[in-house]
Amino acid sequence: MSEIYHIPAMLTETIEGLNIKPDGVYVDVTFGGGGHSRAILEAGAGHLYSFDQDKDSLRNAIDDERWTFVHSNFRYLRNWMDYYGIEQIDGLLADLGVSFHHFDCPERGFSFRFSAPLDMRMNQTAKRTAADVVNSYSEEELAQLFWLYGELKNGRGIARNICKARAQRRIERTEELVENLTPTLSSREGGIHILENGEIEVPAQYKKDLARLFQALRIEVNDEMGALREMLVAARDMLKPGGRIAILTYHSLEDRLVKNFLRSGNLEGTIEKDFYGNILTPFEIIEKGRTACAEEVERNPRSRSAKLRVGGKITPP
Repeated sequence: MSEIYHIPAMLTETIEGLNIKPDGVYVDVTFGGGGHSRAILEAGAGHLYSFDQDKDSLRNAIDDERWTFVHSNFRYLRNWMDYYGIEQIDGLLADLGVSFHHFDCPERGFSFRFSAPLDMRMNQTAKRTAADVVNSYSEEELAQLFWLYGELKNGRGIARNICKARAQRRIERTEELVENLTPTLSSREGGIHILENGEIEVPAQYKKDLARLFQALRIEVNDEMGALREMLVAARDMLKPGGRIAILTYHSLEDRLVKNFLRSGNLEGTIEKDFYGNILTPFEIIEKGRTACAEEVERNPRSRSAKLRVGGKITPP
């Protein structure tokens, strides 16, 4: 089941970056299909704690006494490690990409390819859905959201169209949101069509913007950037000297945050230097943004947008 659930990007490169120590304590904060977690255990980790807030990932459970599943958002990394009595870890992995399972499961509402409820919750017990955001945020808030998290140049126009449409009736489904990308998309020749199998046909020229629109809503619904910030700080504080942090990013916003954090050691990305001009940071940069090779991209097209960044915790002098 795990191979269908998700295919991990740059698996070999990521595990090499972690430099697994025999009997070391590791954390995979994005369990998903379990591909990375299994590889960490196979590399000889002493114990692995795997986080995932989506109960669906439990179907990929690992039968290994060295493995502990934590059904929680990784923003609570420090709390859970305290609970298990773990003060320091030897390494942490985060694959920030959305699992195939989420995109390919119509009823979860993550993709504009399917007619489905506007949900997008990673944690299915959470209260706020994408429909709640679409129908309750002001036009200005939606415009800012689409620009910040989706880098949509026409985000203000989309926000305006959404507000006009929801004034008539609440927007509850993916196809209703897709129709509002432009005022005339649903009525143009070659507009959207819902097929008998529930898939949505969308003109090619709109797919890029739709992907960004759905990305922006998903990030907001799940507070992905807030969770990432909290996890990075906890990982920095918990890593042992010589420990490694390996992170796979998939869009510019999260990649910029991770890059600046590993470079500076703080969320603001503020570079501090000593008297001699040397940068003061707790990390040594091991991977600066490695991308998947052509062979992997051909085998797994979704790895095309992945970047691997690895930092090692510097041993104090």
